[in-house]
Amino acid sequence: MEGLVAVSSFRAPRESLGVLDAETAAALVEGMADIAVVLDDQGVVSDIAFGSEDLLADFDSDWIGRPWASTVSPDSRPNLEALLSEARQRSMTRWRQVSHPSTRGTDIPIQYRALRLRDDGPVVAIGRNLQGMAALQQQLVDAQQALERDYWRFRQVETRYRLLFRMVSEAILIIDAPTQRVVEANPAAGQLLGESPSRVIGRPFPEGFDTEGMHAINGLLAGVRAAGRADDVRAHQLDSMQEFLVSASLLRQENASFILVRLAPLLSAPSSNTALPETKARYLRVLENAPDCVVVTDTDGRILTANSTFLSLAEVPTEQQARGESLDRWLGRPGVDLNVLMANLRQHTTVRLFATTLRGEYGSTTDVEISAASVRNGDRPYFGFFIRDVGRRLSAEQPTTPEQTRWLDQLTERVGRVPLKELVRESTDTIERLCIEAALKLTGDNRASAAELLGLSRQSLYVKIDRYGIVADQSSEPSGPDKKDRS
Repeated sequence: MEGLVAVSSFRAPRESLGVLDAETAAALVEGMADIAVVLDDQGVVSDIAFGSEDLLADFDSDWIGRPWASTVSPDSRPNLEALLSEARQRSMTRWRQVSHPSTRGTDIPIQYRALRLRDDGPVVAIGRNLQGMAALQQQLVDAQQALERDYWRFRQVETRYRLLFRMVSEAILIIDAPTQRVVEANPAAGQLLGESPSRVIGRPFPEGFDTEGMHAINGLLAGVRAAGRADDVRAHQLDSMQEFLVSASLLRQENASFILVRLAPLLSAPSSNTALPETKARYLRVLENAPDCVVVTDTDGRILTANSTFLSLAEVPTEQQARGESLDRWLGRPGVDLNVLMANLRQHTTVRLFATTLRGEYGSTTDVEISAASVRNGDRPYFGFFIRDVGRRLSAEQPTTPEQTRWLDQLTERVGRVPLKELVRESTDTIERLCIEAALKLTGDNRASAAELLGLSRQSLYVKIDRYGIVADQSSEPSGPDKKDRS
């Protein structure tokens, strides 16, 4: 067949396919093509066949009698005209893509190849539905755009990391975990180690520390590799004898492991003229080993330091894990006890025998009494809390007072003589009065703290105090707003 565009042709088509009649050829074309269109020499559709019901539902099938060019989108008409022109010159054309508007409002891409049956005969256009390929192409484009966005987002994050890494004042090293060689170092690390960051990279770590410090750092790195974290250690630099606090944490990237090492210089040992007096040093040793809990917090109630007794009651393994946490995390009434204590410390600078409970990390509870003091260090105060376990003492004490016992006896004696509703009302008033008196006693007659402890507004508490005629403890000397309220 002259002009046939094909990679390979049948050697003897008349002998191989000569038995094909029109019905068989039509069935063959319908089975091979997603859509087949028969055109006359003017390009008008004379017949059409669809290979699937889905494609038939997407198209307006009333193409017969219409010019084929009217069934495609405007931007596809040049391709369609080129296809028809090529069909007039050759028996078989190349594949060309056009788009047909669908009933859903979207264009459906179809790839056509036209075959002229004889010199003056009709043209058969066989089409392949490219919707699946178009969807894959769109997914590929979306994936490429997502990768591009992720790439630029990664670049921005990396830029911020680099800037922060260079500007941070702390000395930071990134160590390759298996070889313990420096992979990255910020300028602060180079300055502390007496080298430029570029000269530090590639060198083994630790290096330049005394023997004891080297052993401590190697133990730290081994613990981080094994467990992911380890307690901070101290090490002295060999030349200047500068002491560093060395901390480390494990980083994982794909199949590689790195260790982030932070070097914090510590103040040099004080001279003999400014050495801590022996008596003060004894105080510190006594507080550290005291049988009562000793906790120092900042003005927000976050722990700065705590002794071993507190760590034992709170069931915390190391002081490092408690440091920076709010003391409220372990007190019995979260959001109440610490607020009451802090309010009294700001007003009176001391608190004595505040009763509450201490909760351990693993669910244990201990009855405690808390005394506290506010100490000013420059412009910023800090608070010291002394927490005593009173569980055994409370179990031996009688919970009721003679006044409470007398009230209970009077109440039971009136049963049968006074209606139950009136007894309940009087009992409620008495219980409410006792609770208010207990809260005032617990907070040192601080009405604002007592209202918070009872879950009442200040105004409601003042009304109830006036109603029951509760008199403030004259032994305490209030100050600030409460003094005006009690006068």
